[in-house]
Amino acid sequence: MNILVTGGNGQLGNEMRTLAKGSSNSYIFSDVTTPDGVDTLILDITDPVQIEKVVHDAQIECIVNCAAYTNVEKAEEQEELAYRLNAEAVGNLAAVAAKYNVLLVHVSTDYVFQGTDCLPCTEDRPTNPTGAYGRTKLAGEQAVISSGCRYVIFRTAWLYSPYGNNFVKTMRRLTAERDSINVVFDQVGTPTYAADLAYAIFDIIENKKSDGNEGIYHFSNEGVCSWYDFAIAIAKMSGNLSCVINPCHSDEFPSKVTRPAFSVLDKTKYKNTFGCRVPYWTESLKKCIDIINSI
Repeated sequence: MNILVTGGNGQLGNEMRTLAKGSSNSYIFSDVTTPDGVDTLILDITDPVQIEKVVHDAQIECIVNCAAYTNVEKAEEQEELAYRLNAEAVGNLAAVAAKYNVLLVHVSTDYVFQGTDCLPCTEDRPTNPTGAYGRTKLAGEQAVISSGCRYVIFRTAWLYSPYGNNFVKTMRRLTAERDSINVVFDQVGTPTYAADLAYAIFDIIENKKSDGNEGIYHFSNEGVCSWYDFAIAIAKMSGNLSCVINPCHSDEFPSKVTRPAFSVLDKTKYKNTFGCRVPYWTESLKKCIDIINSI
């Protein structure tokens, strides 16, 4: 089977690369640029002609879309660009997938929810995004569903990995450099180790588990914490014990975006459908930090 992975240079794309090394299937990783020493196909997913050429020529049977505009703050000023990448480009992928009967695995976000109810979000909860990022990601989901293609959509949250920029790497740096920092405690969710999400996707593809199980699924690690709790755990596991981490309110950090106050994703549907265990968030955080320390 030939699998196209878009956004191959990002956090999730890089974790998919690691897993692909152990597969008998052929994974083609694409992005808009090619870093030195990295085998990446140049592909602009805002161009449907380019997408169709790759899918046709490489006889692609599955597309994993890891590409997205993810800067939540800048999306408020660049909603047109965010929409082009998070909705229009996704619609392009979905249209080609439908034409060639290709499975599309698409990654979405907890930001499609308002996040004001203190109950874990199930897949059928009404969506109500509060910002441009969430609106554009929801539009991407709708483009996939309306295309008629075969699809699995994973909504995830608080993604981190040893790659790129993310909260874990930022907290490691700040707690090593500063005597004290402030981190919000009134936003609650569950971190997601990109390697765990990548494995969930990989398992579905490799074992053809999508057959008869198309739809939307939630995936994050197990458990619940605030950003403050997350920062405390990061500092402890990184050995940065001299920095004082103070809990603070969200309004102490003025933002153009209203972030979900409670964005815990309910993974029951995923676990029951695919029969998989989801690791607890501190278990996965330790694995990630061990890898970062070894680099």
